Amino acid sequence: MTEAKIVDISKKDVILREAIAEGFIKLKKETLSLIRESKVEKGDVINTAKVAGFLAAKKTSELIPMCHPIPLEFVDIDIKIEDEGLRVITTVKAHYKTGVEMEALTATSIALLTIWDMVKKYEKDSQGQYPETQISYIRVIRKTKIYDDNTS
Repeated sequence: MTEAKIVDISKKDVILREAIAEGFIKLKKETLSLIRESKVEKGDVINTAKVAGFLAAKKTSELIPMCHPIPLEFVDIDIKIEDEGLRVITTVKAHYKTGVEMEALTATSIALLTIWDMVKKYEKDSQGQYPETQISYIRVIRKTKIYDDNTS
């Protein structure tokens, strides 16, 4: 068994890296209505989830042990209300020696967890359980390296 270590990226070139990740949280129709109508007791679900995702992207290397700390240059989080829940799509960019997919995945995941936290009161059943609430489909949609000559 090999010991855990952070991979040596010292010989890699600094280039523009971009990653897009997404995830979905299934919610009750009633909860979605409360979000649409801005009637959730804890406040603005979508903007709060975005802020949490921004913070998470910046803290990824503190949460995932073998991730390099990356100076992020751009983070965008789009949250769409769909028929059965909310879809979170995160785009992250940085000029660096390694990819930013973990930052995009972390931001997406934390935004989804923040949504759950903000609406859990409305999602619980009579036994205090969450039979309908589900986070799923967290994945990297695209990861690119953008070189000076604009090839990916």
